[in-house]
Amino acid sequence: VQLVESGGGLVQAGGSLRLSCVTSGFTFDDYAIGWFRQAPGKEREGVSCISTNDGRRYYTDSVKGRFTISTDNAKNTVYLQMNSLKPEDTAVYSCNAKRGAWDDYWGQGTQVTVSS
Repeated sequence: VQLVESGGGLVQAGGSLRLSCVTSGFTFDDYAIGWFRQAPGKEREGVSCISTNDGRRYYTDSVKGRFTISTDNAKNTVYLQMNSLKPEDTAVYSCNAKRGAWDDYWGQGTQVTVSS
C-alpha cells in the first residue's frame, strides 16, 4: 500500500495550492480518503475527507469555502484544492485511507507554508 502526496510548497497569504495524493495497493473505491494536517507544536487535525464510492465530503470549519476535495477514481488519486490560504494553514499535510477499524494507511506528508 502506498499513498504519495505532492503539491506542497511556499505561497503568500491569499494564494492557492493543489495537493495530490496518489494511492496504490488497495481498492480505492472501498475507502474513505482524508487530508490531515499538523502544525509545529499542535495536534494533528482532520481537514477534509471524501467517501470515494459515493462522493460524500466533509470539511473542518476553518477551511469551508476555501478548500475543495476531489477524486479521480480512474487514477486512484485524491486532490485538495486550497484557495485563499492563510498563515494559519501552514502545516504538514498528510493523506489517509481508511476502511473500517483495521485498514488505515498514511502517506509521508507534504509541507505547506503560507507567508504573511
